[in-house]
Amino acid sequence: MLTLGLILIPLLAGVGVLVTKNNNAKQLALIGALIELALAIVVFIQFKPNATQQFGFKYGWMASAGIHFSGAIDGISLLLVMLTGFLTPLIILSTFRQPYKNASTFYALILFMQSALMGVFTATDAFLFYLFFEAALIPVYFLAAVWGGENRIQVTFKFFVYTIFGSLFMLVALVYLYFQTAGTHTADISSLYKLALDAQKQGWIFWAFFIAFAIKMPVFPFHTWQPDTYTESPTPATMLLAGIMLKMGVYGLIRFILPIVPLGLATWGKTAIVLSVIGLIYGSIIAIQQRDMKRLIAYSSFAHVGLMAAGVFSQTLSGVQGALIQMLAHGINVVGLFFIVEIIFSRTKTRNIEQLGGITQRTPHLTVYFMILMLGSVALPLTNGFVGEFLLLKGVYETNIWMGAVAGLTIILGAVYMLRLVQKSMFGAKSAFTEHFADLSFSERAVLLPLAVMVFWMGLYPNSFLKLTEPAVNNLLQMIHY
Repeated sequence: MLTLGLILIPLLAGVGVLVTKNNNAKQLALIGALIELALAIVVFIQFKPNATQQFGFKYGWMASAGIHFSGAIDGISLLLVMLTGFLTPLIILSTFRQPYKNASTFYALILFMQSALMGVFTATDAFLFYLFFEAALIPVYFLAAVWGGENRIQVTFKFFVYTIFGSLFMLVALVYLYFQTAGTHTADISSLYKLALDAQKQGWIFWAFFIAFAIKMPVFPFHTWQPDTYTESPTPATMLLAGIMLKMGVYGLIRFILPIVPLGLATWGKTAIVLSVIGLIYGSIIAIQQRDMKRLIAYSSFAHVGLMAAGVFSQTLSGVQGALIQMLAHGINVVGLFFIVEIIFSRTKTRNIEQLGGITQRTPHLTVYFMILMLGSVALPLTNGFVGEFLLLKGVYETNIWMGAVAGLTIILGAVYMLRLVQKSMFGAKSAFTEHFADLSFSERAVLLPLAVMVFWMGLYPNSFLKLTEPAVNNLLQMIHY
């Protein structure tokens, strides 16, 4: 029932926020998100680090057709459940100094999206997974379309078309797999793992799943919606997209492609790794050229997810473990970085790094937090980004030494664009935009402090997270049979 509670609490809280007055919406939304976080912590404490699915529920949905409303949590799900529970209240808190029109609708959409994300990461029925996968798209679409920038309509339309188009491929694949189950058809994901399709069929299913998940992450060349959507969306929606939503695609690769279509993966896995590494390099090079801080971080996120995808397709323990840890680390870092960009924009009314400078002279607190999150993002040893990036590069290297060498360029390229971002915006002479820049408020420090703590916790004690995922990952990799 704990798993069901994780889905229902933000849904009910969102309904409560929707019917309340706008001036109380943010407080009620924060309370609902904190209750959800408390429940996620209970799950984290009670979770037993083994390969079993825990805290499950199962109810008849279309029971006669073998489709159920069912969910559970294993080690693969756990980190993403914790990430969603941890980041959502911080995202809500980050908005407290920024008024939003129709606040009750705004905060209700954030909670509805959290509910859908929890459903994605805990569903054990394939069609329920698809339902939540699509449901998560609706709130973020309206957040971007209503509260976004000047070009929000065309940008969000492009985002919507891209993601719906990709999801149709996944739906076709799921329907086909459903009819391949022996006897009474079932949509139970564990039953789909037992299918033994021939190599040609698995190849088609591989591409159907890959396109759907590659668009969501995104992976090159399915990425063109991402930079514009991240830039035009209001910062809370960008945080949700980059911090949590893109993880649905990586999670889908691990949960569906690895165990269901191993022969398709054997045929096309190297192609997928090449596309992922191309995206990593391409995204990093474009990030170096950006002047808009928000757009720079958007391209850096695109580069990071390319390495995660390559790690998953390596089919190694290091690669998959690295992807799971890096999803957690990237979510923490990118939410903090987007929030810092929003803080700078709210005080200067510009995101152009050429117009900034000298901020650090008046802002010791902001400078420290910015440096911590930046160093985590560039994978400095003893920070959260190092653990995942090291494991990912190890996994890719074990699969293909040349791909590993090329992917390793992320260490250099990431340092170039992130150090340039900090140097240009924070140091040097003051500009007219930064002359009277104020340091962090209490609520802003309350958002950044937990993120900074996590940067060092994951970097110093990575085994506290790796030991939770390893049994489930090992079990999943053992299912891959050629």
